[in-house]
Amino acid sequence: MKKNYWQIIIGVCFLAVLFILIYLYRGFLYPASSPIELAGVEVSEYEGKDLSSINDFRENSIKGPQYVDKESYRLAIKGLTDGEKYLTYDEVLDHQAYKKVVRLNCVEGWSVDILWEGVLVKDLIDITKIPNSANTIIFRAYDGYSTSFPLSYILDNDIMMAYKMNGLTLPPERGFPFQLVAEEKYGYKWIKWITEIEFSAEENYRGYWESRGYSNTGDLGESFFD
Repeated sequence: MKKNYWQIIIGVCFLAVLFILIYLYRGFLYPASSPIELAGVEVSEYEGKDLSSINDFRENSIKGPQYVDKESYRLAIKGLTDGEKYLTYDEVLDHQAYKKVVRLNCVEGWSVDILWEGVLVKDLIDITKIPNSANTIIFRAYDGYSTSFPLSYILDNDIMMAYKMNGLTLPPERGFPFQLVAEEKYGYKWIKWITEIEFSAEENYRGYWESRGYSNTGDLGESFFD
C-alpha cells in the first residue's frame, strides 16, 4: 500500500512538471508582447458612397491567383533609365499614401466601385532619371502578364499602384502585393501582381491581351477591340 502511495505521488509530480514545461513552451512561442494580428473589417461605404465588395470580382486572370512572398518581393524599375532600381515591399509603402474610390469596368460587362489605397506611380519612378527617348511605360506581373501606357499617362495623372482595397490589404486573388488603378481604362489594363516597371521607346508595345486583338489604349467609352 505504501509503495502504491509513493507511485501516485511521483506520478502527480511528473504531470505537474509536464504541464509547467508545456506552459513555458507556449509562452516562448506566443509571448504576451507579440499579439496575434487579426484580419480587419472590409469597408462598405466611404464618404457617403456605397462600395462594392472584394467578393464581387470575377476570377479572370491568365494563370489564376498568384502567391507572392512579401519578404523576398522586389519591384524592379528598369529599362531606359540611369540604372535599374529595386524596391522591397516596405520601401514601396514608405512613399506617400493616397486613397480614392475608382470604378473598375471589365470588358466582360461587370464593374465594381472600390476604395483603393496606394502610392502614386510617378512618385515611385522619381527615384530614377528618365531619358527623353522614353515615351512608353511597361508594367510586368508575377504571372507573365504585361501591359503598357504612354509615359505621359503616368506623369500627367495621379495613377495609383494600390496595396489596399476597401481598407484591407490586397488578397492574393486581387493582386497582392500591388495592382495598378488604371483610371479611365478597361480592366485588362489594371495589371495585378506587379513586379516590374520598364521605361521604353517602343510606342507600339502590346501586352498580353493587346497582342491578342484588344485595344492598346484601353480607353473607356471606346471599343476595346482594334
